[in-house]
Amino acid sequence: MYQFSWPWVFVLLPLPLLVYFIFSPVKRQQSALRVPFFTRVNTLYSDTASKLKKRSRLQQLLFVICWVLLVTATARPQWIGDPVTLPTSGRDLLVAVDISGSMETADMVVNDQQIPRIGVVKYVVTDFIDRRESDRLGLILFGTQAYLQAPLTFDRPTVSKLLDEAQLGFAGEKTAIGDAIGLAIKRLKERPDSQRILVLLTDGANTAGEVSPRQAADLAKQAGVKIYTVGVGANQMVKRMGLFGGMSRIVNPSSELDEDTLTYIADTTGGKYFRAHDPQELQQIYYLLDQLEPIEQEGETLRPTRSLFHWPLAVSLLLSMMIAFFRVLSMLGSKTNSGVEST
Repeated sequence: MYQFSWPWVFVLLPLPLLVYFIFSPVKRQQSALRVPFFTRVNTLYSDTASKLKKRSRLQQLLFVICWVLLVTATARPQWIGDPVTLPTSGRDLLVAVDISGSMETADMVVNDQQIPRIGVVKYVVTDFIDRRESDRLGLILFGTQAYLQAPLTFDRPTVSKLLDEAQLGFAGEKTAIGDAIGLAIKRLKERPDSQRILVLLTDGANTAGEVSPRQAADLAKQAGVKIYTVGVGANQMVKRMGLFGGMSRIVNPSSELDEDTLTYIADTTGGKYFRAHDPQELQQIYYLLDQLEPIEQEGETLRPTRSLFHWPLAVSLLLSMMIAFFRVLSMLGSKTNSGVEST
């Protein structure tokens, strides 16, 4: 559907006529020249005058079209597409992912190969994001500092891409769990009470930030933000030792994981704490998170709009160039006639 944003602008269309009738044209008095051989050049002059008269009428027509196009462009024509209805049910979910240096630990086994935690987390969380068709999703990345990488949006492919492009160490090598929760509270406080949900994934303990995780959990409770925490990392892995890797020993790569604090955060805010020792458990956790009951929210209807004012404006500019070209031709024609009369 096509429409004009400012249709009242069309009242300006008769403005040039009003100017023409109200203000009288300027009359020029030119000195007369007696030409004794006027009869001999009369035919040549008549033909030239006729051409100039036709050219003048064409210029007037172009002036009218140019003015109509300018007024049309000023009225801001636009094309409005069919209504697009956004999902009317779902949740507002912020996903906070730890990208500190410890997420590089290769203790996740996939096809008998040890894969870094961040690679498995990206795969599982991306699949989780892709399934949330009716939810508004946002992404927080945190290390030494916490950053809002993607605000709440229905654009799930962009959120997935931003997570995939996240690099370890970009936010620092340490872990600021409390700051990540604080940032989530700030972003969710304007949302309805029943829609304030944060899913926080980490593999360690809070080692940075201005707010402790327990203080942040208490603030989240006051703000009505429900937090689901996920602790990721295997309980044991084989670590090769020696110059040629001939010796090995079993270590606990998740010794720094603060499960007590993560459990406190979840219990305090009404969420739940999950422990993921391997990729399969991590995937199961996010399938469980899919069971959250959707929350009704106001339906929104949008209509895509595309502005079209540049088309009549471009045509008007082209016609203006044509008018200027014809004026130059008229001036050259007048000079030629003057030269003939003088001769």
